[in-house]
Amino acid sequence: MLYGEVHASGHFRFVNFGHPPPLLFCSQLGKFLEIDKSRMVQFLPLGLEIPEEHPDRSRYFSMHHRQRKANSSDVADLTLIRPGDSLFLYTDGVYNGSDQEEREKLELIMREHCRLPAKEICKTLLEYAQENDDQLKRIHEEDRIDDKTVFVIKRI
Repeated sequence: MLYGEVHASGHFRFVNFGHPPPLLFCSQLGKFLEIDKSRMVQFLPLGLEIPEEHPDRSRYFSMHHRQRKANSSDVADLTLIRPGDSLFLYTDGVYNGSDQEEREKLELIMREHCRLPAKEICKTLLEYAQENDDQLKRIHEEDRIDDKTVFVIKRI
């Protein structure tokens, strides 16, 4: 789960619970910009981590316990600097967040479609992900297919 707020100034503030980190696409440079990892806060998916002071903590198995509740220091804040910049949010069925070759393919799609409305960019990215799934089916690796969600926030 990812919860975020977009402000008119171009700021995107969010809390991330197990979601792959967003990618920031600069339309002027035609590439993804590196996001300072120290500005990124990520928790385990909801339900896997329970704060110590939670009254039902003893009822649930958790991978490890949070030492405190989330607070304002756990909110990441990114800025879409220029008109045309896009924030690309996705599930791991679209991109796992670590494969450099896959990232370059997504960057190419963004570069070719960055002038389109955000809805059309999403549609193109999902079509690309579906083509990857079709390839996995052809080679009988359906177990590698995962859910797909794409969300593009574009500064106009």
